[in-house]
Amino acid sequence: MTRSAKPGGGPVDGKPPVRPGFPARLQTATPQPKPLSPARAVKTTSPTAGLGMDSQAVRASMVRKLAAQGISHPQVLAAMGQVERHRFVDSALAGQAYEDTALPIGLEQTISKPSVVARMLDLLMQGRTQLAGRVLEIGTGCGYQAAVLAQLANEVYSMERLRGLHEKARENLRQLRLPNLHLLLGDGMLGYPKGAPYSAIIAAAGGQAVPVAWTDQLAVGGRLVAPVVTAAGTQALLVIDKQADGLRQIVLEAVHFVPLKSGVD
Repeated sequence: MTRSAKPGGGPVDGKPPVRPGFPARLQTATPQPKPLSPARAVKTTSPTAGLGMDSQAVRASMVRKLAAQGISHPQVLAAMGQVERHRFVDSALAGQAYEDTALPIGLEQTISKPSVVARMLDLLMQGRTQLAGRVLEIGTGCGYQAAVLAQLANEVYSMERLRGLHEKARENLRQLRLPNLHLLLGDGMLGYPKGAPYSAIIAAAGGQAVPVAWTDQLAVGGRLVAPVVTAAGTQALLVIDKQADGLRQIVLEAVHFVPLKSGVD
């Protein structure tokens, strides 16, 4: 599953050799990371929908539960409390948005449990005292995790292979006006080399092994968090750190994600 990584790979947060040409509005250079501070305000074009309850209060309750479950990175907790999860699910399911449960988002896909999103982001940000630089997300889904990631990184590229979900995410995220978040329709197994190297890569689908393209596009000093199928046939979280002399990996707790697939549908 692992292989030796070539030394080098470019600075974690430096300017990539070639900037992507999509979407149209991209900064010409990646901003330098700033010290962590309370999560960036997420701007919306309409007031928060209470949906029969105070959205801010239920998000605060969700964050307290996440902290009790062991999520410790302050910026991750702040970001989870900032992004309104109910905006990313169907209105009929909005009442369950802040429960720790996965919910259907169409096309046989789900939005992950808040605890799973927070756990993966906590692992991704572990040891960081600055924003995560440039991050690649594999599997945009409805756009919720991408919105949370946008609070934690200078720049986020999020890839989705299902056109219907890509369009749904665009619609969900449009009102949030996140200039550092770029949505891409494409085969996530290939990664997005035009934006590489990435300081972090996170995936929301699990395969038999981590694609070589992902570790190639991960910068030296960067971290990858993804589900992977174990020898027992179940999925578990995998963390890969790319060092100058190779890849270091650790397999953690069991998880359940949709299968990693290639192509665009």
